[in-house]
Amino acid sequence: MPYNLITILGPTAVGKTNLGVKLANKFNGEIISADSRQVYKGMNIGTGKDLNEYRINKTKIQYHLIDIIKPEDEFNLFEFIKHFNSAFTEIRDRNKTPIMVGGTGLYVSSILQKYNLSKTDFNDGYIEQLKKMSTEKLVSILKKLNSKLHNTTDLLDRERIIKAIAVEKSKLKNEKITSNVNSFNIGIFLSRDKIKEKIKLRLKHRLENGMIEEVECLMKSGITYNRLMLFGLEYKFIAMYLKGELNYNDMFQKLNSAINSFAKRQMTWFRKMEREGCVINWIE
Repeated sequence: MPYNLITILGPTAVGKTNLGVKLANKFNGEIISADSRQVYKGMNIGTGKDLNEYRINKTKIQYHLIDIIKPEDEFNLFEFIKHFNSAFTEIRDRNKTPIMVGGTGLYVSSILQKYNLSKTDFNDGYIEQLKKMSTEKLVSILKKLNSKLHNTTDLLDRERIIKAIAVEKSKLKNEKITSNVNSFNIGIFLSRDKIKEKIKLRLKHRLENGMIEEVECLMKSGITYNRLMLFGLEYKFIAMYLKGELNYNDMFQKLNSAINSFAKRQMTWFRKMEREGCVINWIE
């Protein structure tokens, strides 16, 4: 089967969007974002949408799955695959090249490894039940569903555990949704020191150029503190700063550390995909 998709993946701050836009310009392509937070409107700086980058040589590169829902609405893996399939088909029907760009490991692997998902496992009621359970209980449920689970790193994050339970349960259902792609995968790799430096410089720039004001605006629009905490990283720690729970220096240090830890988890996920047979062509 010939390739019908190009995928650009890698940890945060390595330049995925920049490369994706260049390839889209060269191969008459359009971008499909695989970022779990860029789907939300009004969350621009903290999620790194960098919409100004979607223009090259005065040519605007079309993008999909960015700014499609409100921050108060829920968006899950099932919805991502459904929207991906729609965008993928639309781009192909125009005889253009779909290019998936993103660092949300679960979203990327759901397409490349062809997850079969059931909508019933992602309904709000079921997810809310899981959210009320203790982390220990969630881990127990997940291990019963997947006895071969050995990567304990993924068991430290409640949101990851809940999504993983939904994925495993979906395998037992009959109503399925999946994607039919054959992707050429490019991973961007940088040394840990380079990533740390880029993360720190980017964080300083964003904080000095409206990211705090962005979170303030979200709070004024009615987005709750708890909801911001669920978005994690920038929105979590800036919300804590605005609430007076952290001073500026502590906010910066904790956020910088959290983003670096996130980058490590992303690479762990992509290496896991490789062990499971997904071919990734790494470049620097």
